[in-house]
Amino acid sequence: MAPSMEQDQLEGPINNGNASANVALADEVPHKSRVTVVGSGNWGSVASKLIASNTLKINSFHDEVRMWVFEETLPSGEKLSEVINRTNENVKYLPGIKLPKNVVADPDLEHAVKDSNMLVFVTPHQFMEGICKRLVGKIRKDAVAISLIKGMEVKREGPCMISTLISEILSISCCVLMGANIANEIAVEKFSEATVGYREDKEIAEKWVRLFNTPYFMVSAVQDVEGVELCGTLKNVVALAAGFVDGLEMGNNTKAAIMRIGLREMKAFSKLLFPSVKDNTFFESCGVADLITTCLGGRNRKCAEAFARNGGKRSFDELEAEMLQGQKLQGVSTAKEVYEVLHHRGWLELFPLFATVHEICSGRLAPSTIVEYTEHSARLPLLESPAHLN
Repeated sequence: MAPSMEQDQLEGPINNGNASANVALADEVPHKSRVTVVGSGNWGSVASKLIASNTLKINSFHDEVRMWVFEETLPSGEKLSEVINRTNENVKYLPGIKLPKNVVADPDLEHAVKDSNMLVFVTPHQFMEGICKRLVGKIRKDAVAISLIKGMEVKREGPCMISTLISEILSISCCVLMGANIANEIAVEKFSEATVGYREDKEIAEKWVRLFNTPYFMVSAVQDVEGVELCGTLKNVVALAAGFVDGLEMGNNTKAAIMRIGLREMKAFSKLLFPSVKDNTFFESCGVADLITTCLGGRNRKCAEAFARNGGKRSFDELEAEMLQGQKLQGVSTAKEVYEVLHHRGWLELFPLFATVHEICSGRLAPSTIVEYTEHSARLPLLESPAHLN
C-alpha cells in the first residue's frame, strides 16, 4: 500500500510554538515542487481536490495548485474560470463539491504550466497531441508528468499510448495513474484505490504517490507503465459491451461473462503490443477493479445502455450531448482505435469482443450481436501463447 500521510507530514514545520523556528525549518526545504493540473473536467477537478489537500500538508510542495481550464461562458454570462475562483466550485463539471481554496483556475495554458515541475494531464485523449504541441518549449526543463488519461493515438506506424505521446513531444518523463475511480464518488470521499505505473524512476513514482494518496484514496505504484495505461484504456471498450447487455436486459450472468472475456482480451491485447506488460498488473486497482466499477457504473456503460435500449437508432454523439453535461465518452473512440490496430495487424478474429463492440458502435451490427462472438471463442486459446504472432 502507499506510504502513510503521517510520514509525509513530518516533513513540515514542527508545531512547537516557536514561529521563528518554524520559518527556519520551512526555509530549509529547497526546491519545493509546484503542481499544475492540465484539465478541469469531472476527473480533473477531483484530481485537483486530492492534490491540493496534500500540498497544504506536505512541506515539499508549494501550496498553490494551478488548474488549467478550457474557458467556457456559462449560461449566466460569466466565465467558468472566474466562477471557479470566486466560489471554489467547478459548477459545470463537479457541481456541489467545494475545491480547496489553494486551487487556482487558469484559462491560459502556458501561464498555468509556466513555473510547475509536476504536470498532471487529465483531458480527453483526442485533445492531447494539440495540447502537448502548444507546450513545447514552454515548460520547465526539470518537469515531470503523470497522465490520468484513458485512450491511445493510432498513427500510421502503430498505436501510441498517451504517456508516450507526452514523453516524446515534451521530452519529459511520464508516469500514469489509473484505477477504479468514478470521479463523483471520490469527490465525496468514498474509499477508493488507484495505481501509479512507472517506467524506471521509482523515486518519482513515490513522489506521485505522496501527492495523490489520502486516507480515502489509497495509491500504490507498479513498474509497468504500458500495463497500467492499457488497463485504464481498454476497460472502457468492455464497459460499452456491458452497457449493451444492460440495455437489452440480458441479465447478470451474461454481463459477468462479458466482463470476464473482456478482461481476457484486455490482457492478451496488452501483452501482444507490449510483451513487457506484467500479469500481476491486471490484479491491481487499474485492472480488474477498474473494469468492474466501470462496467457497473461508468459513463460508457450508461450511454451504451441507452444506445441499446434505442436499438442503435440514436448516435453516441447525441447520447453524449444529452446525458453527460459536456463530459466526453472515451470508449467509442477507443473501440475504433483498437479496431484499427486489430485490422492492421490481422488480429480481428482473435479479439471478437473488441471487434464486435466497434461494429455495434459504428452501426454495422445490431446491439444484440454482442453475445454472438462466442462462436469464435474457440480461437481465443491462441492468445495464451502469443509469441508466434510477434
